[in-house]
Amino acid sequence: MKKTLNPNSTILITGAAGFIGSALSERLLSNNFSVVGIDNLNKYYDVNLKLDRLKRIENVGRENFEFIKMDLCDGPSIKGLLTDHQFDYIVHMGAQAGVRYSLENPQGYIDSNIQGFFNLLEASKGLTKLKHVVYASSSSVYGGSKNLPFSESENVSRPVSLYAATKACNELMAFTYSHLHGIPLTGVRLFTVYGPWGRPDMAAFGFLRKILASEEIEIFNNGNMKRDFTYIDDVVESVLRILVKIPLKLDTNKRDYENAESCSRVLNIGNGSPVSLMEFVDILEKCIGKRQN
Repeated sequence: MKKTLNPNSTILITGAAGFIGSALSERLLSNNFSVVGIDNLNKYYDVNLKLDRLKRIENVGRENFEFIKMDLCDGPSIKGLLTDHQFDYIVHMGAQAGVRYSLENPQGYIDSNIQGFFNLLEASKGLTKLKHVVYASSSSVYGGSKNLPFSESENVSRPVSLYAATKACNELMAFTYSHLHGIPLTGVRLFTVYGPWGRPDMAAFGFLRKILASEEIEIFNNGNMKRDFTYIDDVVESVLRILVKIPLKLDTNKRDYENAESCSRVLNIGNGSPVSLMEFVDILEKCIGKRQN
């Protein structure tokens, strides 16, 4: 990473107090890069976990880290931030996560995932120093597709949750802004990320709580459903490698439709070895030395 990413680069991480954003910030700071992190510290899950992640980040590189509590929905503030700092790179991990929660609070997903991303794209227009924007999409855009393994070229116009729909919308917005304004953008379709300091609503922690409390784990399809679990360090490494592989920057005056795909792309990030949920539960039970009743 040091060989290809200019050590004088300043990088914006949105969702810096989140699971992936905090891990990315730690990795960059450990390599002496300057990082500005923003997060609205919402209450989707325990805010104390987010604050503890920020403490870890500061312990790694306090002198090179600036945290700003900011909501992506605040367009003028986002515009001012990007104008004032003139970032070299942006890694956009800030979003309202969770498939099930989108049934309870759909407006939150529209506000954060669509309005927030729109504000970031608008603020990125015309920034001459900005080399690349990498943003989090999701494997959920594949919906109920049976075409395995999932391919980036697959039609993703049939999402089965509002969360997935917002991520698919992000990909369309990114393509449009890259074409109209020459912003190099890469969306990373993430597959079930797990690891230390992870989100408490994710499968691994939910299953562990059930096992420790001797409660039944509700598993559908006899546990035969498979997930592509991806370790956090592998996600961080992948994102940082992608960050320096900058797509072609288009001459927007030419309106080059043929090369528009080269300026905006989507890439899968997964481990390529899906595991059945029953196998995953068995591994968790062995790790903690307790079996489900």
